[in-house]
Amino acid sequence: MNRTGRVLLVAALVTVVAMAFRVSWNALRDIANAIGADHTAAMLYPFVVDGLMALALVATLVLAGRDRTFALRVLGTYTIASLVLNYVHGLVPKLHGATVDWGRLADWDPANWALVLLATSLPVGSIYFGSDLVAKVLHHRPAPIPTPVANAEESTDTVSNRSTADLTESTPARLPVAPVRMPDPVTVDFLKSALPLKPVPTVVAPTAAPAIERHAVAAAESTRPRRATGRVPEAARSSRPKRTPDQLLAEARTVTADWPDAKLTAEGIRLAVHTSPKNARTLRETLRAERDSAVKAG
Repeated sequence: MNRTGRVLLVAALVTVVAMAFRVSWNALRDIANAIGADHTAAMLYPFVVDGLMALALVATLVLAGRDRTFALRVLGTYTIASLVLNYVHGLVPKLHGATVDWGRLADWDPANWALVLLATSLPVGSIYFGSDLVAKVLHHRPAPIPTPVANAEESTDTVSNRSTADLTESTPARLPVAPVRMPDPVTVDFLKSALPLKPVPTVVAPTAAPAIERHAVAAAESTRPRRATGRVPEAARSSRPKRTPDQLLAEARTVTADWPDAKLTAEGIRLAVHTSPKNARTLRETLRAERDSAVKAG
């Protein structure tokens, strides 16, 4: 609908509402006079009831959620109350000429009490519900409208391309499948049945494996030191000749002749004569025994 159509629709709606208010205003004014309102209060009473209905209708269009439900309930309640009062005004002709007794809206007492309670409570309700609706409308924050993306299709393509390029591993290529060879068709006679011959496996002649050639590698080409395995060659052996126990004892006597008894240890003898720990312990015991014998003989 264009703007002109909307304006005409709103103007027609306002006109209908204004005429309906004028019709209802007459009935509500007479009800206000019957419950004891003065001339000014009776003139303003229709604005209290029907005016709150208009306010609740506007709040329903603005609010959302639970606040909108509350505004709809207020609108429905005051609509029903206005309908009841207009209905009572039509049933009691005495209200039209203001000849009814004060505070009397019905002949039956319970109905009269209910109607008087309804008519007198509407102004108080208008103050409460009207203030609440105005506060809700003023504090209402409409939800933000999302901004449409101009190039939505381009962005979607970009995301899809980017996600495809960011794969860590590519899809593996399909392996070629070797075709399966079916046996050749066999001609079958209509009068005599024949069984297909089994295929004779082809014997493949064994082929000799090629001989592995051994190449001599010079020792000088290897940079890693080789571990000595087996017997040590003569060139790698020590040049010191192997000494007999008597020679070791004589050399130990010469070296330790001026040693005190505290210094006469196996480790010291081993370092002095360059022998094994076992021979050094034997020499230590022998030298200590000789010194003990010399001390006893002296």
